[in-house]
Parts: sequence; C-alpha cells; structure tokens
Amino acid sequence: MQAQLVARDIACRRGDRLLFRGLDLTLLAGDAVHVRGPNGCGKTSLLRILAGLLRPFAGAVERSASLGLVDDRCALPDSWTLGQALGFWSRIDRGPVPAAAAADRLGIAPLLHVPVRFLSTGQRRRAALARLLGQSAQVWLLDEPFNGLDADGETVLTGILQAHRDAGGSVVLTAHRMLPLASSAVLDLPAHAPRCD
Repeated sequence: MQAQLVARDIACRRGDRLLFRGLDLTLLAGDAVHVRGPNGCGKTSLLRILAGLLRPFAGAVERSASLGLVDDRCALPDSWTLGQALGFWSRIDRGPVPAAAAADRLGIAPLLHVPVRFLSTGQRRRAALARLLGQSAQVWLLDEPFNGLDADGETVLTGILQAHRDAGGSVVLTAHRMLPLASSAVLDLPAHAPRCD
C-alpha cells in the first residue's frame, strides 16, 4: 500500500530553539495520528510543515495525496454570510460534498444566513470543517479540531473522522486530551528542546 504522506528526519526551528528533531511519520490509508505536547512545543508548526506551508529546518516531506488543513485561520470572510463563504469555497474546491450538505452534516445549516463575524468559536470550527468536507483531500491535517465544540459536536466530528478513514483517507490532528479515535497512533512532541548554537 502506497503511503499518502511520509516525513523523514524532520526538525523544526523557531528562533534559536529547536522545537523537535529526528521526527519520522508515515501515513497510510485509514491511519490517524494524534499529536500531543504542551503549548509551544511545535504541534501547529508540524502540521504546517506537513502541509507544505512551512519549510522544515531539516528533513523532507513526501506527499502522494491531496491535503486539507484546518487551523485557526478558517478563511471565511467576516462580512459574508456563512452560506456565501461556504458556497464560494465549494465552487473553487469542487469537492464531493456540496456546501449545504456539509453544513447540514455538521449541524450549522440553520446558520447559513448568519454573517461569519457573529459565529461562536465552535460554530466557526464547524464551518471550517464543513469547508474541508467540500474538498477532495485524502489527508486531513487538523489543529485542535475539537476546541470549542460541545458534546454533540464532538460526537459528529468523531463520526466524520472515522468515515473519512473508512473511505481510505488519513488524519493527523493535534489535541491536548485523549480522543475517542479507534486505533489511532500517538506522537508526543518533547516539552523542552535544545537551543541552537
């Protein structure tokens, strides 16, 4: 089975601090990796490296599948309604799930007429995930996707993640707590890294 993403001997540097080094990761279809560690250890930086948005200090990443990233930059203009924003991305992404269907699946269909600026943290998180459903990304990179979600939202997201894996997709996500994801691997980043001399 061909790997969807491979990271070899990755290192990440921020200023004079080496956040982590020697990191290897291979994602196959159906895999899920839960990245853990304290604030500032490089979890978000790792996702950005895997996505190709940040160059690693050392090492290389090979991608043989399409990627989708959800972080705190949801790219939904505040002045647009949620429906306008999701519709815009749906026309660009041309993925398998229409915007309205994605919004319904995530329980935010009643909010499609609401300007994005009025959405709560959890509603914005669901909106970003709805946009992800509208893409054809095989590898999902999710930065704290459960933040701001209530119990119902967590249940819905867990089901969506499992369905994505069942369909041959893979997931790398960060979270501070243990997650109810079946057979997921755990990657712990170190709390303290050496200074670069």
